Parts: sequence; structure tokens; C-alpha cells
Amino acid sequence: MTALPKPRGPLGDQVLAALRDLPEREVPRIDTEPESADDAALTLWVLQELSFGGFDEVDDGAEREPELLRVRKRLEDTLEASLRERWPGVPDGVDLASGFFDWLDEHDGPSLARFVQTQASEEQVLDLFRVRSIYHLKEADPTSFTVPRLPNVVKAPLVELQYDEYGVGDPARLHAHLWARGMEASGLRPESGAYVDEAPAEILEQNNALSMFGLQRRLRAASVGHLAAFEATSSMPSRRMAQGLERLGFPVEIVGYYTEHVEADAVHEQVALRDVCVALVREEPALEADVWFGAWACLDLEDRTAHRLLAQWGVAA
Repeated sequence: MTALPKPRGPLGDQVLAALRDLPEREVPRIDTEPESADDAALTLWVLQELSFGGFDEVDDGAEREPELLRVRKRLEDTLEASLRERWPGVPDGVDLASGFFDWLDEHDGPSLARFVQTQASEEQVLDLFRVRSIYHLKEADPTSFTVPRLPNVVKAPLVELQYDEYGVGDPARLHAHLWARGMEASGLRPESGAYVDEAPAEILEQNNALSMFGLQRRLRAASVGHLAAFEATSSMPSRRMAQGLERLGFPVEIVGYYTEHVEADAVHEQVALRDVCVALVREEPALEADVWFGAWACLDLEDRTAHRLLAQWGVAA
């Protein structure tokens, strides 16, 4: 399990103190507002993590404490509202089945993978690994929550895709395990949550949005839309990452993590779009807008993360 991170403001102080006091003390009413994006993002990440691996110092019953659920809902509602305020809406005249990949190709955000491929230093790449580990050590887990919330015709291909993510039945091939091996070979700590305290709000918000989509049935279409965009924008960046890591002399274990995704994600993008998203909309047409919303959120949150990290390294986006 994971150690609790350091709070980043008064809301985090209260929530983490309440978690440590359980089950001996009842959670008091928590109406404190987050004082910053960091306070909100870190606190929400902690509350969502109760539904994943949990924490060494926290009783497992904390996951269903009513007051903590109320705080989580408030923070998730705020995160969703901020995403929907930025979202330009369903693209005009674009057919999901035939136009999705072209729509993605029109997106022109900054690329961390291109930077790693051509310019990044070893220390910048290690910075990236530390904060990316928050996602990669969970990998497919948030999407797995979505499976039982989908029609049967969509469950089967999604589980097929997830089966690849989970190593095709071999724990040693689990993508999260491959990442952990790569981290260790690169001289970094491979355990879950080891670098949460280093993660900027933008990285935490990426993870929080993905967990929010997976943990709420009403956002199931956003979850699979996010998946389709992620898979469709993974193959080429993975190739660039592998080339950049080879340029810098990184270990074969972490290079192999990315080369594993070059071919796998080229296949996954077709399954995620046609067999999952399009099939879901065929069954439940009212969900199409949320498929697009989830896909857009994937791109938007990655752009914000790239801008933040490039600025941190003194690089113009």
C-alpha cells in the first residue's frame, strides 16, 4: 500500500488528520474550502485512492465514510465543472466512427514525447518519470471500474483490451509491473505513491479526472472516450519516448515499456473507438456527447501538464 502524502493546504490538513484518526474517532464535518489548486488536487487524489490501493496508515473502512464521500463529491463536482467550462462542446459535423482520428490529428498541443526524443536531459526525464509514475503504477485500473457499467456488447471488447493491459494473464507482463521494473532500473523508487509529493496539480488533475470518470456510472461514456483518445495518441509518442531514452542511454527495461506500447496501442486505438465507443453510442445514443467530452478532457489535461513541466524546465512550449 501507499504512504499518505503531505497535505498542501487546510483542506488537506483536515482530511488527512481525519483519515489517521479512523476508526477510533468519527470524521467531523469538513466545510473548509481548498486554498489552492494544489490543495484541491492532492486532497481529491487521496480520497479517490481509498477506492484503489489505500494507504498504510488508513483503515479500509475510510472508503465509505459519509463525510469523506461528501468531500470527494464536492471536489469531483468542482473538477468536472472546470473541465466542462473549458470544453468547446461536441465538434460540429464530425462523425464519431469516421471522423474521430482526424479530429485528434487536428489537435496541436505541446508534446513531452517530442521533447524527450530530441532535447531532454537525463534529469528532466527522471523528473517526468517520477510524476508520471502516479498514473503508470495504476495504468488501466480506473477504466476497469467502468466495465460493469456498460452494455454486454461493449464489455467484451473493453475487457479484451484490458486483458492486454494486465499482461495477458502473466503478472510479469502487466503494464504497471513493466513500468515499475523500468523505474527501478532507472534508479527510482517503484512503489505506488512514492513521488506524489513532487507531482504538480496538473498531474494530479489528470489522474483525478480519469478516476472520477471510472468511479461514477453517469460518466461511463467519458471514461471510454478518454480511453479512446489516450490509446489513439499513445503509439507515436511511445516511439518517440523510446528513441529519446535510447539517445540518453536509459536501461532496456524502461525503453521496453515504451516499445511495448508502440504496436499494442496502435491496435488498441481501433478497439477503443469502434468496438467500445461507437458500440456504446449505438446502444445508448444519448451518451455520445460524453464520449467526446472524455476524449477532449484527455487532450486538454495532457496539454496543461505539458505546459507546466516544460515551463518548469525553462522550455518554451
